[in-house]
Amino acid sequence: MALSASTCQQLGFIGLGRMGAAMVRRITQAGIQCVVFDKNPDSKQLVPATAVFNTTIEEMVGNLQAPRHIWLMLPAAVVDSVIETLLPLLEKGDTLIDGGNSHFTEDIRRAKNLAEKGIHYMDVGVSGGVWGEERGYCHMIGGPKDRYDFLEPVFRALAPGVDSAPRTAGKNGEPSPAEQGYLYCGETGAGHFVKMVHNGIEYGMMAAYAEGLSILKHANLGHQTVEADAETSPLEHPEYYQYNLPVADISELWRRGSVVGSWLLDLIAQEMHHSPDLESYEGRVSDSGEGRWTSTAAIDLGVPAPVLTSALYSRFASRGNDLFASRIQSAMRHAFGGHQEKTADSDGNKGA
Repeated sequence: MALSASTCQQLGFIGLGRMGAAMVRRITQAGIQCVVFDKNPDSKQLVPATAVFNTTIEEMVGNLQAPRHIWLMLPAAVVDSVIETLLPLLEKGDTLIDGGNSHFTEDIRRAKNLAEKGIHYMDVGVSGGVWGEERGYCHMIGGPKDRYDFLEPVFRALAPGVDSAPRTAGKNGEPSPAEQGYLYCGETGAGHFVKMVHNGIEYGMMAAYAEGLSILKHANLGHQTVEADAETSPLEHPEYYQYNLPVADISELWRRGSVVGSWLLDLIAQEMHHSPDLESYEGRVSDSGEGRWTSTAAIDLGVPAPVLTSALYSRFASRGNDLFASRIQSAMRHAFGGHQEKTADSDGNKGA
């Protein structure tokens, strides 16, 4: 079915969660009509009056002009079930856009199945989080090039724009889409593949900040009294580690002029300003899949990625998934050498 206009003027949108509602607000501000649905009826309060809110998926599809373009902003685990609900309602020439964090291999499967029914499929990896409404959303796009061209006004409306970062030295003239914060990456799956690696890198960056700042936090160990016993390796030079460092101030300092400055560091400084010791967090770090998929892709491709993989494992450990392995090690020490396990309360190296 031919496209009824040269560029997108109406968009269906399913999922008004942490990012979805803000994305709809940003799209409607660009003059594109959004016809939206969320299973929570209270979500109607989160979108502008110019957006057409629907109480059922069937109603939403009925309010869209053919050919329809429907953006799914949903957890990866429910995308297939929503597509199954949509399929009987769609027609040849319609397009589904998955803006969540699906595995790129799922995109290839879905696109093939939908193509048999004449329905197009696009995968869009979106980065920006809850700050995206203000800052704009960086997005990485895969799928048919003609659908990308048609939907470009939507991508442009969501993007941060060229002024969100200084232009790279030597670049001039009309800014490219990449400079504005969106990029057509290639055929089906390419968008989510790029977003997958993006999130793998994010894991590594977050782990590096966390580990470095933790070293600074514990640089006062030389001030602490550590009981001497056979189970504890002594601090050889306690006089070297007697710094009570202002870690919150250091995170603020590094934001200015440092080569390790980044938006992630901005967020660390903000959180530590409110709570220098971050007492409200237990330190259990979840992973939503992209770090695992990045590590798997690295293995499949034979590309070394020790930093990204180690960062993923540190998240597993944060949730206590290394506890049994640690118990095995403790049991072996006791079995071969009679070493008595020390409790956390008696461990002088526990620190603050």
